[in-house]
Amino acid sequence: MTDARDDTADLDLCAREPIHIPGAIQPYGVLLVIDPGTLRVVQASANAAEKLGAPLEAGTSLPAALPALAEALSGDAALEAGADQQRIEAAGRHWQMTLHRSGAHLVAEFEAPPAAEDETMDRLFPRLRRFTETLTDDGDLARLTGHLARHVRALTGHDRALVYRFDAEWNGEVIAEDGNGRLPSYLGLRFPAGDIPAQARRLYRLSRLRMIPDIDYRPVPIMPAIDPPVDLSLATLRSVSPVHLEYMRNMGTAASMSVSILVAGELWGLVACHSARPHAVSLNIRNACDFAVQAAAARIEARERSAGDALRLRLGEVLGRLLGRMAAASDWRRGLVEAGPELLAQVGASGAAIVAEGSYHAVGDAPEEAGVRAIVAWLEARGEGDLYATPALATLLPEAASFAAVASGLLAIRISELHPSWLLWFRPEVVRTVSWGGDPHKTVAEHGRIHPRASFAAWQEQVRLTALPWRPAEITAAQDLRAAIVGIVLRKAEELAALTQELQRSNKELEAFSYSVSHDLRAPFRHIVGYSQLLRERAPELDEKCRHYLDSIADAALSAGRLVDDLLAFSQLGRTHVASTDVDMNKLVAEVKHTLAFTLEQRAIDWRIDPLPPAWGDPNLLRQVWLNLVENAVKYTRPRNPARIEVTGWVEGDETCYRVRDNGVGFDMAYVDKLFGVFQRLQRAEDFEGTGIGLALARRILDRHHGRITAQGRLDEGAEFMFALPRNPTRKPTGKPTKP
Repeated sequence: MTDARDDTADLDLCAREPIHIPGAIQPYGVLLVIDPGTLRVVQASANAAEKLGAPLEAGTSLPAALPALAEALSGDAALEAGADQQRIEAAGRHWQMTLHRSGAHLVAEFEAPPAAEDETMDRLFPRLRRFTETLTDDGDLARLTGHLARHVRALTGHDRALVYRFDAEWNGEVIAEDGNGRLPSYLGLRFPAGDIPAQARRLYRLSRLRMIPDIDYRPVPIMPAIDPPVDLSLATLRSVSPVHLEYMRNMGTAASMSVSILVAGELWGLVACHSARPHAVSLNIRNACDFAVQAAAARIEARERSAGDALRLRLGEVLGRLLGRMAAASDWRRGLVEAGPELLAQVGASGAAIVAEGSYHAVGDAPEEAGVRAIVAWLEARGEGDLYATPALATLLPEAASFAAVASGLLAIRISELHPSWLLWFRPEVVRTVSWGGDPHKTVAEHGRIHPRASFAAWQEQVRLTALPWRPAEITAAQDLRAAIVGIVLRKAEELAALTQELQRSNKELEAFSYSVSHDLRAPFRHIVGYSQLLRERAPELDEKCRHYLDSIADAALSAGRLVDDLLAFSQLGRTHVASTDVDMNKLVAEVKHTLAFTLEQRAIDWRIDPLPPAWGDPNLLRQVWLNLVENAVKYTRPRNPARIEVTGWVEGDETCYRVRDNGVGFDMAYVDKLFGVFQRLQRAEDFEGTGIGLALARRILDRHHGRITAQGRLDEGAEFMFALPRNPTRKPTGKPTKP
């Protein structure tokens, strides 16, 4: 039964085929595996004795059987790891021998020399020189590869020569072609990565030349079989996978030859030659083709390196400007956002976003903030390193399809190892139509064996959800920017640490000064009040105006004394030990209300005090917080009749919260940030007494407890102060927390 299906994964089955150890060769030559220490035969192809005219079974001594070969192998050069080509005589004829090392063995391959005189290297050299001269003036890739295809086909006599280039996913595209019309044109067609699986690409990189003169050959076994088998990765005669031969038949070709294009040591592409009939190419011609292809590869490498260097230089200039912006800004994020166009130019993006320490900034065409944060969460969950790049985000993160129009391509760099801080660049979707050589998704399975597709007719596919790929220079530029940002962040952190240390020292000095001044001023102010009262008592004859002056002096001294007391309490907080324990907040509020009783005479106040949950903290310090908040509520409700003061408390999560609310004069929320500053007052001193330190003192006490305080208010409608304290870490929740 035959089952046709769309499943490119099936071709992975042939990717596991051990094509480097086929155990056989093609019949157009002879192969010997030799022990270099003893010069004895380890293995021989079954045709060796017939072709070379000597018995060459395993164990045969080469000096006795093939003296010429033994003499050729006796030199040190022949025993080196690299390949070597020599001419030897055997069975009354000349042979071209290619020698290479495979593990502990030497592998010798023999082919008949070319019969035609124009295939000698003396005749081939002028043709190679003319070809290399055309390369010097050809910087255009299409012209260069076109010259290469024509030159190789002219040398080999094949019906068609293709220049085949790999992309980042190892799909191939025919970018140049020359043919005589006997085979169909594949120019512009693409072929999926599965057509040349990974282990085949590895062999193309290791051994540049490959020839199959007749796909209907009968493999010649290598005898005897040994374990482990000898690796024939570098052997030109190596027998071919049956899947590949079937692939060639489906293409309508009977013979092929390929030369690998290596750029910077990596497989860049292939020059693939095909013929409709069997066709052999001599070793000299193959070597000449290899020379021409590698000369073209050197030109391609120089061209790509020059283009890459130019791009890196331009991106380096952009990085320099970005560094200047970041260094001049108070925050590196602000600097990058202000330099938006240059931030995008750094990697050739159309949009960018910065997600760092809870903040979010976007530049250009970027997804909505929720989409960007979803990408960051996905990157964090994947455990990506410092950099991640893809031209097809939606294929990995399906929800990204909703914003593929602006973010099909993603290039992201991690800024912090401790927090989810990322800088992300985006590229939009580029919808394109790709012409494949046959349906790349179709394979045929029959009786447990995988067959390649039978048709190579042009098959078009519209590719969506992909962007232009990120170039290596752009990825390097992103890495350089990350290094610069990390350097700036570290430098800022060092500066901040130094500044913090200096502020701590200054604060200690200021606290000591405030304590000293406050302590030393308390006695003089008490003396002023006391002496003014004595003067009033001892001079009853003073007139009303003089007594008013004395009262003013006493009131001013009392006010200054209260200010000094508050300053002293504020300065002492930095050195006060916080002795935390369970605190009965109901008791503290009752004590504060009792303390303020003398100010409540002749006042109509509607007290609404709910039962309060216990707190964890220093009772003496928390009493001061209640005193300041309740005293303020009493003071600022003075114009109300009746006044209303509410005190409530509740447990919420890991915090215990308390609130004091009144219906007093309130305040404008535009000035809420000033409320907790020292000497900050939102009401006139003539209307309401006070020193302007009470709320600052309350916040400092709560800071020492690792708590917090907030305020809300409206003019002439009242104010509300809420403070929260961390719960006792040893206390278990007593029930579901509720907020009144």
